[in-house]
Amino acid sequence: MKTLYPGNDPLGNAVKDFYKTGVASHILIESNIAEDDTIPSSYFFRTFNNMPYLEKIALSECNGKILDVGSAAGCHSLYLQEHGFDVTALEISDLCCEIMSKRGIKQVVACDLYSYSGNTFDTIILLMNGIGIAGRVKRLKHFFKQVHQILNPGGKVILDSSDIDYLYHEKDGSKLINLNSNYYGELIYRMQYKEIKGEPFEWLFIDYKTLACHARKNNFDASLLATGNHYDYLVVLKKI
Repeated sequence: MKTLYPGNDPLGNAVKDFYKTGVASHILIESNIAEDDTIPSSYFFRTFNNMPYLEKIALSECNGKILDVGSAAGCHSLYLQEHGFDVTALEISDLCCEIMSKRGIKQVVACDLYSYSGNTFDTIILLMNGIGIAGRVKRLKHFFKQVHQILNPGGKVILDSSDIDYLYHEKDGSKLINLNSNYYGELIYRMQYKEIKGEPFEWLFIDYKTLACHARKNNFDASLLATGNHYDYLVVLKKI
């Protein structure tokens, strides 16, 4: 199978190692605006009880035929499948796809969202800041065009994101944002697992008002489902 990642695959290797050994080594997340962060590989195998509040709501809102975009180790797909849903796990990492199949997920597709064609769905979920795959605000139109094509009539998209303008707050309450630069939620990320370092990639965090505005421009209606405790939120998008 052709490797869909342009270089090394830190996420896939972390998922594969945890599946084999049960040892939760950490994935290092580097960004261009914030301090480095880490995620334990075990996090991608979390059960429903250990999922964040917004993810639990998102899964409870799913219905019909479901597409889980960026499914990693498949924790959301597995939960939905175990509860009787027809779910397809979509993931660009071949190693992640291999592990999802071994975990018993019946329908796994090694593909990115923008290249996917074939089936259509009643619900599309993009969790763990799933809208991040747009990369930049100006590319949201491509995102909306693609999901519009693969949504059934009456279908919906459920996704989460965060408003990260708090990263630009000064101690005196002012904000240090360059209004002549790109949108403040457009980041460059890079992942590393052990000695495996991935290629840099663009990742979008977007505030709800901006997302809702672009949704409307692209024939979707946005409704806020819930908010988290750290500037995060869950939204449902429906065709207008």
